[in-house]
Amino acid sequence: MSANPGIERLCAAAEEAAGLVGVDCPPEKMTSLLAAFPNVVTDSTVVFNAVNKGGSIRDMSFDFTVPLAEGNPYERALEHGLAEETDHPVRGMFADLLTALPVDCYGVDYGVNSGFNKSYAVFPMGRLQELGPLAAVPAMSTALSKWMDVLVEYGLDGKVSTVAIDHANRTWNVYFNGLSPEHFERATVQAMLRDFGLPEPSGQLLDFAATSSALYPTFGWDAAEIERVSFSTRTTDPAALPSHVEPKLGVLAAKAPYTYEGDRKLVFAGALTADGEYFKLATYYQLATAAHDRVRRGS
Repeated sequence: MSANPGIERLCAAAEEAAGLVGVDCPPEKMTSLLAAFPNVVTDSTVVFNAVNKGGSIRDMSFDFTVPLAEGNPYERALEHGLAEETDHPVRGMFADLLTALPVDCYGVDYGVNSGFNKSYAVFPMGRLQELGPLAAVPAMSTALSKWMDVLVEYGLDGKVSTVAIDHANRTWNVYFNGLSPEHFERATVQAMLRDFGLPEPSGQLLDFAATSSALYPTFGWDAAEIERVSFSTRTTDPAALPSHVEPKLGVLAAKAPYTYEGDRKLVFAGALTADGEYFKLATYYQLATAAHDRVRRGS
């Protein structure tokens, strides 16, 4: 595999990005991934993603899009030993999504140390989905139905752009896009998080949320609570998240390698959980020709 110059460049870029946040990037992990998904080099948008919790970045994710023609990425991960079989309902949810809803492309979140994390189903840009059909997906957790009225109350119905399934942790995210500034007004965000059963956010997170264009809650199967809510913003400014807030992410935002013309494309996200707050960064390395560049809003 190392004889392929494109793969060599991609692996070197992943190692460089991981090094910026102090994370190892074992070559064997990337080799296993690219053996299963060899077309990543030419056909995918590629994103490097890091999460800073408590001042520590434990891993870096290598995220990428997968064209529909290549089939269900979770099934491919199972075939290549990148994911483990399970009889939990999470096993069937991705396939159910593909049957029930119009999907534009797939995505994968792969930790350069932890391995296969998530599958994404990305809906067409001009056809944001409603919550009702999503809740009717056979393998869907009952948590969505419980929170449906609250989500509708805050104007999120008909705004679903992406669903991500974390197979290992048995959780899933629903991404809401096409939102107006009114969705992120301070009082609205405070009330919504309170209704979600989450603690009062800090002023710092509220200030960040006011700059956001998307949000995504995280649900599980084994409990009905909303585990966390994240707010994200797209930018080309590495200082969009002040360096004193997350200095390690600031280094990645300013120095991550990328292959396209113009400024580096970034997505910052801030998350609130019952246990506290943290920030994340996705930095785009490569943009697919088809411009399927929506695989990462943060997780």
